[in-house]
Amino acid sequence: MTKILIVEDDSDIALPLQDDLTLEGYEVEVVGDGETALRRLDEASFDLLLLDVMLPGVDGFDVCRQLRHSGSKVPIILLTAKVQEAEVVMGLEQGADDYVTKPFRPRELRARIKAVLRRTDDAPRQVRFGDMEVDFERFELRRAGEPVALTPIEFKLLSTFVRNPGRVLSRQQLLDHVWGPTTYVTERVVDTHVGNLRKKIEPRPKQPRYVISVLGAGYRFEPESVDVRRS
Repeated sequence: MTKILIVEDDSDIALPLQDDLTLEGYEVEVVGDGETALRRLDEASFDLLLLDVMLPGVDGFDVCRQLRHSGSKVPIILLTAKVQEAEVVMGLEQGADDYVTKPFRPRELRARIKAVLRRTDDAPRQVRFGDMEVDFERFELRRAGEPVALTPIEFKLLSTFVRNPGRVLSRQQLLDHVWGPTTYVTERVVDTHVGNLRKKIEPRPKQPRYVISVLGAGYRFEPESVDVRRS
């Protein structure tokens, strides 16, 4: 049974959410603060974390940052009333997988949970192209065996490309996949991050070989070959 940890200090939100997800067949536990959440995640294994941002003591951003720093790969969906672009980006850059604003519809949240879990289940362990190696278990990119520093957003963007070789992805699709469909950022942000990513993976960034611009449509990841390892 899929185990979900809800970290929410408002019982009026946490308890109905626990009941709803339990009826959906999930095993659900609720804690009310970040310190307890970190302790429980150290003590037990969970398949998903629903994490409120505004928590007493250690807030949701800090919980997310500490988990990723420790190497935890548990999928994280942030729950928050904050809708400012900078705060959305902050949550994603701390390693969150998705971001849902309050008040949210239970049906939408259930769909988000299923989508995040599905992406996690289907994710390959390693992907190689050219002299690049993407290691999804370690959240690392290596070039000719040497580590390449990527921001969390750049890693999510690269992950989206390598999982869709040969497919044209529009800027809106990339925004939805990487930043989340409720994130209020412009399509221009995609171009900026693609430019930064090219500097790290392309032999000649100004003459891209892997991430190709498709005029009026978006971008296409086009390596000569891709080696996917799932075990």
